[in-house]
Amino acid sequence: MIKVSVMYPNSKNVQFDADYYQNKHLPMVSKLVGDALKGLELDLGLASRTPGELAPYVAIAHLKFDSVEAFQESFGPHGETFAADVKNYSNVQGVLQISELITL
Repeated sequence: MIKVSVMYPNSKNVQFDADYYQNKHLPMVSKLVGDALKGLELDLGLASRTPGELAPYVAIAHLKFDSVEAFQESFGPHGETFAADVKNYSNVQGVLQISELITL
């Protein structure tokens, strides 16, 4: 199992419409990638370890797939659609990381 994390860096100038992202963008992603998507979580940044500092990321979406290949095959054909929608919820591009999930 792998986890694809899309992390949106935070700063004073970041605009991020969490409602749109949660209720429009992520459901669109889920619908288009279909059954390849095994799980979806959304983290909305609240704070950092230092009081008064912004969270490092305004939002992080975690998408679970069986394999890198399953992610690439289901996500790849829709990449342009997903990228074109960013302007509807943020002025910052997400940073994508693919991780192996290990249960301890």
